[in-house]
Amino acid sequence: MASSVNSPSIADLSDIPRPARSEALMETLRQRVVIADGAMGTMLQDAGPTMDDFQQHEGCNEILNVSRPDIVEAIHHAYLEIGRAHV
Repeated sequence: MASSVNSPSIADLSDIPRPARSEALMETLRQRVVIADGAMGTMLQDAGPTMDDFQQHEGCNEILNVSRPDIVEAIHHAYLEIGRAHV
């Protein structure tokens, strides 16, 4: 399956205002099926974060965006490497 058809890459999206990004997603949805679940939580847990990483909030994956952005970024890159169009 082709990764994306005339869709901006993830690197391009940071320069596009939010309404335009939303329109880009809507256009992609009109063209093909978009699967949004990628087991992010499972991959975060597989990275082995510590209680310190969770800032004593066990299992609060969202806090890893602040305490361990390296883990989150590595997972995003892994998704893009296998051909995901969006993260």
